[in-house]
Amino acid sequence: MKSIKIIALLLSVITMFQACKDDTKQPVPVPSVTTTGTLNGIPGATVQIKASINAPGGIKTITVLKNGAAFDSQTGTGQTTLEYTKDYVIENLAANTIVNFTIQVTDNGGQVSALTTIPVTVTAIPAKTVVTVQGVLEGNISWTADKIYKLVGFVRVGEEAVFGTVTKTGVLTIAPGTLIVGDRATKGTLVIQRGSRIIANGTATQPIIFTSERNPGEREPGDWGGLVICGRAVNNRPNDGGNGNRQLEGAYGGFHGGTDDADNSGSLKYVRVEFAGIPVQPNAEVNSYTFGSVGSGTTMEYLQASNGLDDSFEWFGGTVNAKYLIAYKGLDDDFDCDFGYTGNVQYAIGIRGATQADISGSNGFEVDNDAQGSSNLPFTAPTFANVSIIGPKADATTAISAQFQNGMHLRRNNKIKIYNTVVTGYPCGINIDGLLGDARGNAARGEIALQNIVLAGTLGWGSNGFGLSATSIAGFNYPVAEFNQNAAGAAVLIDGKNPTTWFTGLTGNKVLPSIATTGLNASLFLTGRPKFTLDAGSTLTGVNLPTTLPAFFTRTTFVGAFNDTDWTTGWSEFNPQGAVYGR
Repeated sequence: MKSIKIIALLLSVITMFQACKDDTKQPVPVPSVTTTGTLNGIPGATVQIKASINAPGGIKTITVLKNGAAFDSQTGTGQTTLEYTKDYVIENLAANTIVNFTIQVTDNGGQVSALTTIPVTVTAIPAKTVVTVQGVLEGNISWTADKIYKLVGFVRVGEEAVFGTVTKTGVLTIAPGTLIVGDRATKGTLVIQRGSRIIANGTATQPIIFTSERNPGEREPGDWGGLVICGRAVNNRPNDGGNGNRQLEGAYGGFHGGTDDADNSGSLKYVRVEFAGIPVQPNAEVNSYTFGSVGSGTTMEYLQASNGLDDSFEWFGGTVNAKYLIAYKGLDDDFDCDFGYTGNVQYAIGIRGATQADISGSNGFEVDNDAQGSSNLPFTAPTFANVSIIGPKADATTAISAQFQNGMHLRRNNKIKIYNTVVTGYPCGINIDGLLGDARGNAARGEIALQNIVLAGTLGWGSNGFGLSATSIAGFNYPVAEFNQNAAGAAVLIDGKNPTTWFTGLTGNKVLPSIATTGLNASLFLTGRPKFTLDAGSTLTGVNLPTTLPAFFTRTTFVGAFNDTDWTTGWSEFNPQGAVYGR
């Protein structure tokens, strides 16, 4: 009997112990993060951040910091394990810099993992072989991204040693990501002769770069010549042997002109030209991009000119079309058209530095039929659409060079057509100059066409910050120059009206006292990469590009070069002075 009681007592104790055991929940393990391997790479390389995540309580969130700042975050779906991956493109950082990525996981119960750090070490860019290029190139030439090409003196693809007679031709093909530098001592310049071609097709992630040979912080405008292309399309210059054959300004033996408006000089895509421009002789300069009678068979897209000593882009005759152009802090004019240029350009922006202006007077557009304002055919009559001209004067307190003039200087008998374009920050918005030729008569007859043009912040500056009084130069401090005189000294009107009245009477044109409602971001006036897309509430949207324009033009619904898409992403550079290139 005693033994039965003992057994019963033991069973009771076991039952109680089992009941206590059933009432105690085991804790869910804290999430953990594990990584393996060491990451490194040169600037521009892509590395992959990887981590194995284990969270028995279910993954709620994953947070990744880059040097303490937000880099990535993800929301879990309750899964207990995950292989996390994220690409990181290494910036232009000094060799041996370490970038730390910290990963932390929170589970559905609120438990947080320990901080796990993944270091990425920036390695030195391996030295590339520098290939010196000089003289005349012929045949098929290829330049590749594993080398640096140094232009010494005038380097010509093809040769026209005897005027009007092409003796050699060539096709220069440049691979994406290739770096070309100009020799400073000889002002290295690349000239594509008539009958030859350049195929320089970079990509958004691997642009082709023409720049100074000097180190970051030492580069200057005019360190080298620039890129010159000579074609066989029509220009309006008096003949030197027929069909407008002329030596191209500053090109020394770079003849241009002909009768083939569909001439093909090759293709330029995703190309940057930096610190170029040289005065070969007075009024004969090499620009960042110089296009002489280039034909419409040539492709030009995504081109940037930065810190040039003369014009950023200049067309001397020709019919070539272009899209996506950036003129950044050049010295003279952003977009210069002469000698019968009749091509089409869409999506272009010019941005100026407050102190960088040329003694000849700096403008956004400068447009002439020729230097004499003659009626030579074809007239300079290109069509531009969706252009943003951002002058140097951010507000009334910004001091700028006295050499800045007009957002648009339309003169010397030209017949340009400009649509859906915004101009801001210049002393004068538009100057239709009647001193030589009949530009004002062309405007009155509609042969100079201005439609959906917004002038913002070109009115009422007074002399504050310009270094000029309100009466120092006729037409300054007005949205449209009103007081220019003709050769006889008499005031000139347009269609019997003062120019501002005439301008605002045209379809879609506006004069605004500031950029306040335009949606243009103030960073456009600062150093470094701006915000190009329009801010909320912009009055530059909802404006249709005329449907009568050639099929080349995309039918946009906004004024200026940008709406909600930034087409400069990836391939452009807004700190070329500090850019680190492979050496």
